[in-house]
Amino acid sequence: MAIINIETATEICSASLTQNETVLDLHIQHEKANHAVVLPVFVQSILQKAQQNTIPIEAVAVSQGPGSYTGLRVGVSVAKGLCFGLGVPLIPVDTLQILCLHALKFIQNPSSDTVLCPMLDARRMEVYTALYNCDLQVLQPTEAKIIDSQSFSEVLVNRPVYFFGNGAEKCKPLLQSPNAHFVDDIFLSAEFMGALAMQAKPLQDMAYFEPFYLKDFNAMPSHVKGLKE
Repeated sequence: MAIINIETATEICSASLTQNETVLDLHIQHEKANHAVVLPVFVQSILQKAQQNTIPIEAVAVSQGPGSYTGLRVGVSVAKGLCFGLGVPLIPVDTLQILCLHALKFIQNPSSDTVLCPMLDARRMEVYTALYNCDLQVLQPTEAKIIDSQSFSEVLVNRPVYFFGNGAEKCKPLLQSPNAHFVDDIFLSAEFMGALAMQAKPLQDMAYFEPFYLKDFNAMPSHVKGLKE
């Protein structure tokens, strides 16, 4: 199954072409990408590669959130347009699970009780997070969580927990348990979406699909926003 994968939940923008979980093409911009400008270029390049190699696109997968309001809107809009144009289904993929697949490449010999804790920065000491086992089964559902010294204490008391993602760095000084492990340089990328997309169910009706923002978008003047951050 050949799938175009789109990931725009943070300031990183990426898109990939996968076939049976193998990455055939990958485009990524790490630093403050203008998703609305960069993503269509990535997608056009992927479409050209698929055409040149006579690879029929069978679905489009999109990172559904949580994450940046603007980034998610752009990603879902482009994904829907592709689906309508190509006549293929849309497959939403959990954003935090994408982070988990990246992290699992660097966690050596995880035990059966290992807990994965992806963290996306939600400003100040808040993160978007969830808890998973190494089979990506949900142990605690996705939430917006303010981190303090007691966060995850009930899990850290007897299980190794691996923290990663762009929200994990600011949590290091607070989570001092010997069971707390931090995996650096784990970021969102469409490179890791193929396997998740293959396992997920395509939407029956994508017209009304909206990203999983988790929190309401609060627009405010830039001078006020600067004071709040």
